[in-house]
Amino acid sequence: MGEALEPFKGKVAIATKFGFNFENGVSTGLNSRPENIKKVAEESLKRLRIEAIDLFYQHRVDPNVPIEDVAGAVKDLIQEGKVKYFGLSEAGVQIIRRAHSVQPVTALQSEYSLWWREPEEAIIPTLEELGIGFVPFSPLGKGFLTGKMDTSTTFDSKDFRSTVPRMSPENLKANMAFVELISDVAKRKNVTPAQIALAWILAQKPWFVPIPGTTKLHRLQENLGADAVKFTAEELHEINTASSSIAVQGERYSSGSAKMINR
Repeated sequence: MGEALEPFKGKVAIATKFGFNFENGVSTGLNSRPENIKKVAEESLKRLRIEAIDLFYQHRVDPNVPIEDVAGAVKDLIQEGKVKYFGLSEAGVQIIRRAHSVQPVTALQSEYSLWWREPEEAIIPTLEELGIGFVPFSPLGKGFLTGKMDTSTTFDSKDFRSTVPRMSPENLKANMAFVELISDVAKRKNVTPAQIALAWILAQKPWFVPIPGTTKLHRLQENLGADAVKFTAEELHEINTASSSIAVQGERYSSGSAKMINR
């Protein structure tokens, strides 16, 4: 990544994360101890070939390390000029507030989409109150909301989605109601379902920055097209009302992965 971005130094903002131990490239558990945070920062700066990390996220809340200690370590890195801004991922309201009191949090990265709207209950109001940006991951529902899957879709054992309860065959069938809703709106606006799903997030607040993942250039171009999709107040109301009435089936993570989420 450092090699690829080096020609664009100063033209792109780079975000990276800390919070895990790694052995031979494999995660061996959470580790947000201050000494590890600083070690990861130094290693990231070297690999990314930069002088300062623009946005440094805690990947997952570590129950063994007080969030005040985490925020304090990042604050030290900011004062040293090695990090510019502090971010959290999948953190709950109290963790956000405690961290923010030590070092202002710039962004929270958490899952949010038309089929996972839980952050609307307490997270998003807290972010708005504190002036923290929101970076929704899986805005396309791990690909499901693009309309490219059907009830016969299966995943390779190496594909993370093969472990996601929400993506099991029986739950995919039940959850197709979301795709039908989005596809209907997409047809009326002459765009793709993926563009509708992303445009819906962009229409919620000006400080929402969704991060859809893709490995294909044409999908990247398709995703970028979402910025041109605009909704009327009536259209947004229709989408919000219809999606809220659909009961999503299946958990968003397997039981093992869910243990990494600390709310």
